[in-house]
Amino acid sequence: MDLVSVAVVAGGLLAFSMVSGRFQGIAVTPPMIFIAFGFLIGSGGLGLAEVDPGHGAIHIIAELTLILVLFTDAARIDLQGLVRDHNLPVRMLLIGLSLTVLAGTLVATQLFPQFTLWEAALLAALLAPTDAALGQSVISSREVPVRIRQTLNVESGLNDGIALPAVLLCAAFASLHQEASGAGQWVQFAFFQVTLGPLVGVGAGYLGGRLLDTAGERGWASEPFLGIGILSLAMLSFVLAELVGGNGFIAAFVTGMVFGNTIKNQCVFLFEFMETEGQLLMLITFMIFGAALVPEALAHLNLMTIVYAVLSLTVIRMAPIVISLLGSGVSLPTQLFLGWFGPRGLASILFVLLILEEADVPHHQELLTITVATVVLSALLHGVTAAPLARAYGSLAARMGECAENRPVTAIPLREGHVPHDLPKDA
Repeated sequence: MDLVSVAVVAGGLLAFSMVSGRFQGIAVTPPMIFIAFGFLIGSGGLGLAEVDPGHGAIHIIAELTLILVLFTDAARIDLQGLVRDHNLPVRMLLIGLSLTVLAGTLVATQLFPQFTLWEAALLAALLAPTDAALGQSVISSREVPVRIRQTLNVESGLNDGIALPAVLLCAAFASLHQEASGAGQWVQFAFFQVTLGPLVGVGAGYLGGRLLDTAGERGWASEPFLGIGILSLAMLSFVLAELVGGNGFIAAFVTGMVFGNTIKNQCVFLFEFMETEGQLLMLITFMIFGAALVPEALAHLNLMTIVYAVLSLTVIRMAPIVISLLGSGVSLPTQLFLGWFGPRGLASILFVLLILEEADVPHHQELLTITVATVVLSALLHGVTAAPLARAYGSLAARMGECAENRPVTAIPLREGHVPHDLPKDA
């Protein structure tokens, strides 16, 4: 990006910051605004900014954003509380996510016969993670039962990290269109990526948590520098994993999970950081997506792409979620509600920027176009329907009285903010 491009982007961020309060609680969400803004200033619109997704600076922004999102999302999940109170997201993550990838793979093989099985699986894995920020009105609505809001919150916080190994493996095997002698090297590479990364993450998360806890308790470190230490830990785990041949993103996710469940005190800094600097990185990512990836995808858009995008947001997502929740005690309207609010957003964008762009996949352009089309459609449909469906479902849940949906559960902090210590369990 040149200086003019930087000035245009900074001006857009400044303008939005001055009117951001006007967009709270309405159908137009920040991701929608910045996708549209990026498209307007990019090659698809006025051409005011030159945004090349292959540029080193863009790559660094995307890489940093994914590291921080994976780390902080995992760090805010209380595993004991998850096992004790949150059986719905556990079902959706263990059963629903797997079935979603399987369904997405089967549909892709039928709609795109030119894809290999691994390419079809890669597409399904790219679109499996959800992003609660695109349906923020649901997560923040006091009308929706807290158990249902926390279900969507926990699911979106963990499914990106869980889907990441599948994305990496599918990308590696989809790239095996070379000599048979090179296949063994790819398999070995993929194996080390998904095994060494978690090992580094466990060690870094535990040792880092204990060291930072000790430094805080003994007064060796001030609170601001403890925060810097936490962010440094996320980056350190990424680099260490890459140095030993593992995947740094998986390491960052595992480090966050172990760290968040090792420290004794709740990490308020993490949530405050993601409210400011983290939000900035995420909005810039959506803008890059609109400026660079959307115009490229529009040039290759076709009917089958749109059909798959629609199916990905509906049947491919909703049917597995309904199946995963059978026997859980929640009603069919609740199952459909949870199935619909699985927006595709930040994780899919970052996976495309950092993994698909680097993988030597035969049908790279088609995979990119389908993923981009699905994210754009999701940003629009989920953003528009979030508030009215949250009100309608909240009214239905209120009439249910004592039921599985209204059962109290422990609160887990949202990506968009920190849940205070005194928040009641059923608030």
